[in-house]
Amino acid sequence: MGRYVARRLLQMIPVFLGTTMFIYYMVYKLPGDPISALYGDKAADKVFVHAKRQELGLDDPFLVQYWHYLKAIVLHWDFGVTFSGRPVWEEMKQAFPVSLRLATVAVAFEIVVGISLGLLSGLRRGKFADRIVLIITLLIISIPIFVLGQIVQWTVAIQWDLTKPTVDDEASWGSLLMPGFVLGAIAVAFLARVTRTTIVENMRADYMRTATAKGLPRHRVVTVHLLRNSLIPIVTLVGTDLGTLMGGAIVTEGIFNVHGVGYAVFRAVQLNEGPTVVGFVTVLVLIFLACSLIVDLLYAVLDPRIRYV
Repeated sequence: MGRYVARRLLQMIPVFLGTTMFIYYMVYKLPGDPISALYGDKAADKVFVHAKRQELGLDDPFLVQYWHYLKAIVLHWDFGVTFSGRPVWEEMKQAFPVSLRLATVAVAFEIVVGISLGLLSGLRRGKFADRIVLIITLLIISIPIFVLGQIVQWTVAIQWDLTKPTVDDEASWGSLLMPGFVLGAIAVAFLARVTRTTIVENMRADYMRTATAKGLPRHRVVTVHLLRNSLIPIVTLVGTDLGTLMGGAIVTEGIFNVHGVGYAVFRAVQLNEGPTVVGFVTVLVLIFLACSLIVDLLYAVLDPRIRYV
């Protein structure tokens, strides 16, 4: 196992370098001069632009710029400063805890509801409950996230007056329940369908017939044998969703005024704040790679037949 982990960590290095280099190039080279873009339609002050480019090292060759950026991250965990002079790390300390809480709520909702619906649908294959679950999941998948967010916000917060329509400044767990539900709704639908498919396939397996023939209780057959052997694709989907939800909540955070990662990145793109965009995306890449490694290691825990060498 240790050799496998070391090998996977080494494999992550070129993935990390390639991804961050591509993002760095997209942000700093393709849009043009980011300093001049700060002036918008007004004429840029050439003296200020030249001095700022010298200060940020934007006149250096691209590989030199990227090397300085990478060295600052590895040695000092320094993601640079915004064009306004504020450290990017300060913005991360405010945004990432909020998005982590939001993603936790969404993933918890996804796991509990998605697996339950998938298990119910798979065990009742072809029956009324199965058809209802398939219709509900298809309906959820078909509704765009911004439409679903507006419907839930209007219904729950305005019509029923059960909560505030937007998240409070502290982004408490209670205020994140509604946006977490919206963020995890589509993931629930996909997870329910994946769970159903896996359950249906494993119900035909030899070990299921053996467990039933031995006279084991129904709940033990389902939970110990059927569900455990169906968890690998479920864990894969949930693990990747956690990394995706951390940075893919731009629409949801915008609807509910959640000042998380998605909100910060979107705002940085609007203001042409390249250091902020690159810094946030770099951390998101690390989170996604870590989630992928954890998912792979969980395979061996769930299925004893899997051994890493």
